[in-house]
Amino acid sequence: MKTRDKILLASLALFNEEGEGNVTTVDIANELDISPGNLYYHFHGKEQIIRELYAGFEVELVDILEAPLEKSLDAQDAWFYLYIVFEQIFKHRYLYYNLNDILQRYPDIDRHFGKLLDLKRRAANAVADELIRAGVLSLSERQLLHLCDNVVLTLTYWLNYTGLRNDHASNELSIHRGVFQLMSLVAPYLTDDFRYFYDECCALFDVLSSGD
Repeated sequence: MKTRDKILLASLALFNEEGEGNVTTVDIANELDISPGNLYYHFHGKEQIIRELYAGFEVELVDILEAPLEKSLDAQDAWFYLYIVFEQIFKHRYLYYNLNDILQRYPDIDRHFGKLLDLKRRAANAVADELIRAGVLSLSERQLLHLCDNVVLTLTYWLNYTGLRNDHASNELSIHRGVFQLMSLVAPYLTDDFRYFYDECCALFDVLSSGD
């Protein structure tokens, strides 16, 4: 693996574990056992590292979010799709834990993130539309509008909420918790034939969180 890629991976791990604001380029160099000068040869400061990490994150998330715009998802596919979205966000949780501060410091990232929010909403709408056509969900256009807004809100600030609660759950459980919170938003709109789906979701989450 090239040194540049090692720097990005180490930075991502440190940002996620310690918080982006608490990590310096010296910390990153020490983690890799290289000199700060060697790191500077590849990246002229932490700002450049953050921009490159975000660019990679955006490419991957856009690809995920565009999937339901291009292909219909049934109820089971939608369930797995949620996990894929939450896993990608959790992989770059440093960004979401410190979202407002990072967006204020990096106007270029702020502009790109605004487009991501729009894409999250379009993806949520596409999945919900398909589930409505399949008879899984029943809700009015106005309810759909509010549901999609709440889905985007949960996806964007779920990690802030867990952080405020000092939630030290495992990575896997944190992702399950995010999916469960989102499913709880959808549950009131499930049709009678599909209410069992939420009951199964609750049962699964109870089992997973029993040791928390």
